[in-house]
Amino acid sequence: MSYSNGKDIFPSEVLEIIQNYVDGEYIYIPRKDENKIAWGELTKSKNELLKRNTNIYEDYLKGMSTQLLSEKYYLSPKSIQRIVSEKKKCCNIECAT
Repeated sequence: MSYSNGKDIFPSEVLEIIQNYVDGEYIYIPRKDENKIAWGELTKSKNELLKRNTNIYEDYLKGMSTQLLSEKYYLSPKSIQRIVSEKKKCCNIECAT
């Protein structure tokens, strides 16, 4: 996200109206609903985390301890437990269908 000067964007009449509400403050103007994108869509972060979490779960199923997984993936043991728990739920739902 970048900042723009209101003088460069808004017509002077609109800028004056906005200044009646917020004079010299930073404001955030949200995207329209139809222009919103989900987190991770631009940077592939979502897919990378999904792949990492799948690898963690596979290593867990192979018998790797929470502590070893924590050291291997540079995460806290609590994070490893959360990832394994989420993957177990996901797999149980897939197996049931």
